[in-house]
Amino acid sequence: MKSLRAILAAALVVLSFGVAVAKLPPPAPLTDEQKAAAEATKAKAAAAAEAAKMQQAKAEDRVAARYIAEQKAKGKVVTPQMGPTAVAAAAPAAPAAKAGATSAAAPAKK
Repeated sequence: MKSLRAILAAALVVLSFGVAVAKLPPPAPLTDEQKAAAEATKAKAAAAAEAAKMQQAKAEDRVAARYIAEQKAKGKVVTPQMGPTAVAAAAPAAPAAKAGATSAAAPAKK
């Protein structure tokens, strides 16, 4: 008997929620100011995420350098097994892209 009441109560909740949602008006279209504000917010969030990523990479580099220095002081040789971090990889990526674009454009001129 209790399970029947629980099922009926759940059905009543679902039905009333469906009716309430069906009566909501559609959202108003965004104005140009709201669109600009949303784009600015998105740009700020992307910049903050990039800054956080760079700080994380720098912190990881500092920790790795300290560990290597400590092991070197103990007389152990430590060779890093990881590739370059985002900080180190960001700088060489730009010239490589330019060189690739230049070399691709050179054969096209012939």
